Amino acid sequence: MSYQVRLEVFEGPLDLLLHLIKKDELNIYDIPISTITQQYFEYIDLMKELNLDIAGEYILMAATLTHIKSKMLLPQEEKVGEEEETEDPRAELVRRLLEYRKFKEAAEDLCEREDIWRDVFYPKNEVSSEFEEEEVMLDVGIFDLIDAFKEIIQRMPDKTSIDIIPEELTVRGRMSALIERLDVTGPEGLTLWALLEGDTTRRAIVVTFLALLELAKLHLIRLLQIEGDDTLRICRISSNDEAGEAEGGDADDKETD
Repeated sequence: MSYQVRLEVFEGPLDLLLHLIKKDELNIYDIPISTITQQYFEYIDLMKELNLDIAGEYILMAATLTHIKSKMLLPQEEKVGEEEETEDPRAELVRRLLEYRKFKEAAEDLCEREDIWRDVFYPKNEVSSEFEEEEVMLDVGIFDLIDAFKEIIQRMPDKTSIDIIPEELTVRGRMSALIERLDVTGPEGLTLWALLEGDTTRRAIVVTFLALLELAKLHLIRLLQIEGDDTLRICRISSNDEAGEAEGGDADDKETD
């Protein structure tokens, strides 16, 4: 069964492309379309492996990238006596990315201002106070989380045997277990590697991934990274913040294939 996620930080295909461009430090004005298309399809495959429903907009972008790639592979016709050059097949995509990035950065700036204004009246979040003197902690998005799980899955040894998984392995159960662990560790939280200690099967890792997404949606945890470090840390949101941010309703029990 695929797991449908409705998350405030669940980005779309343009976010994925911007993530890939930033991650590989590519020139947005001269995108290596073959490389970016291959990486895009790899993410789509990984999202399917993590039991995430792929929205139609992702499929549409995949078709767009494939179309651009095919046009760039075609030999260019030489036009005698014409100085006007044929428009780069990537031009429209670049325009969309630049416009989207502009509005995304503006929205992030407004969110930062809101946080600053809120701190004038309320105590600072316990998580940020633990790190602000030594390190800058940054909130991460779903693609950063997917990157981390991709690395974990790639490090798993190939097995030919069949894993017997208990039926009680559900997203709801894993959510409760994660909250219990984070309550014990305190505001400093745990790294993703420490949180996954003992999970030796792909199914267990996928269930943990879905549980983290659901907990983030309910504003019970924060996904953070130290600036300049790829290590992902999961921190429990304090009870005071939880009371103000948590939304009503419980997550339904979900099981993966």
